[in-house]
Amino acid sequence: MKREPQPTRRAAIYTRKSTSAGLEQDFNSLDAQREACESYAKSQGWRVVGTYDDGGFTGANIERPAFQRLLSDIDAGKIDVVLVYKVDRLSRSLLDFARVMERFDARDVAFTSVTQNFSTADAIGKLTLNMLMSFAEFERQMIADRTRDKILAARRKGKWTGGMVPVGYDAVDRKLVKNAPEAHVVKEVFDLYEMHRSVLAVVRDLRARGRKRRSGEWTKDGVLRVLKNPLYAGLIAAGEELCKAEHEAILSREQFERVGRMLGGQSAVRRPGKNPEYLLRGLLRCGVCGAAMTPAGSRAYRYYRCITRDKLGASACTSKPLSADAIERFVLQRLRALASDERRASDLVSHVRTRLAADRKAATSERTALSANVAKRSAEAQKLLGSLSSLWGRAHQAATQRFEVAALAQQQAERELAAVEKRLAAVEEADGDAVWIQGALRDFDVLWELMTPDNRQRFVAALLDGVEVNEAARACDLKLSLLTEAA
Repeated sequence: MKREPQPTRRAAIYTRKSTSAGLEQDFNSLDAQREACESYAKSQGWRVVGTYDDGGFTGANIERPAFQRLLSDIDAGKIDVVLVYKVDRLSRSLLDFARVMERFDARDVAFTSVTQNFSTADAIGKLTLNMLMSFAEFERQMIADRTRDKILAARRKGKWTGGMVPVGYDAVDRKLVKNAPEAHVVKEVFDLYEMHRSVLAVVRDLRARGRKRRSGEWTKDGVLRVLKNPLYAGLIAAGEELCKAEHEAILSREQFERVGRMLGGQSAVRRPGKNPEYLLRGLLRCGVCGAAMTPAGSRAYRYYRCITRDKLGASACTSKPLSADAIERFVLQRLRALASDERRASDLVSHVRTRLAADRKAATSERTALSANVAKRSAEAQKLLGSLSSLWGRAHQAATQRFEVAALAQQQAERELAAVEKRLAAVEEADGDAVWIQGALRDFDVLWELMTPDNRQRFVAALLDGVEVNEAARACDLKLSLLTEAA
């Protein structure tokens, strides 16, 4: 009996280099990686259907433009095997690598490292692969530990090691220097809290006096962050200990500790409950002030509360906490009504698919433009870097400044490109959701009872752009992906 010929495997080549230095050369590291992979594919009789190059992107995470395109093409069933020069070209994080391998396995896609002579197609290859990734992760963790140790050592000497510059100070030559007008307001915050012993009262006084902070109006969270920050007492945190800082204090240590005792166990930021059964998490908005309404309460009594009222008090927003059971029951009734109307349900899914197609087209066009921009910015930065060695004095200083500006522009362009890649991946995921929604609407009552809480939340989030509630006015607007329905 004549055997059927096996189909030629479709191979994708992935290359990566952590920095963009040298990529402007006629034959660079990415070219060398690609050539080795092409030779290996030819020796196996595989057909190369695509190459994916990430120049200037770290392997510590998977937020890389070309890598995201590779994952999208794998999900679309366009690839049978992925070739890399070395395992660490794909990822240096064992956790990320494990997740990627699970995604490959789900699509029946093999993975091969051409210089390390193994493949996930056999058990020995899988064992070797896990060992190599463990060592790569260990090396990265050691680097991270050394970096943390250096930061801790610097903090124990009282040095500020960067981050967001606290209100009351400016960053000058990597040091904190007191900003007199802002420092006066910081001192006011502490004095007012000792007077009122109420954060909301401090917020009201600051706003009445016309005090501003860099990001705008003072809020409860902003005041609490100031009251809990030891930097203002001339101290800096180094792990669990507080060390004397080299910058000038705004208030005495005694006052800082008094305020700390008054605050007791208050948290600087109140976090919403982790209960996954809040059906409208991220969708509900206050009809009075327009702010988001966040989950709160317990399993016994669940409710949503307005963020504005929570931060600034009842004078800023009159909206009261909203029973989660009541509003979720109401939304569920409206969705059942939608599911029972086959024409409207079909129109909704059709509209979602049309919108996704438009989003995909726009993001693809934007990705093309941004890819060209990244290449342009990289070339500009490399040209300026190459000129530095031949310049001296002021000319060298000016060229250095231009290089720093160009490097920042390149980083910004790369971030924008990575964001577009994430948008495209989200579009593909949402496209699959549209098919799932169509089936769920058709058999709504049966499937709803079978869904997990997470899937119920995902289903509602896919159908609704938002829900706006004004209980006092007895108004609730469901903003569907297709239309707005008032009730």
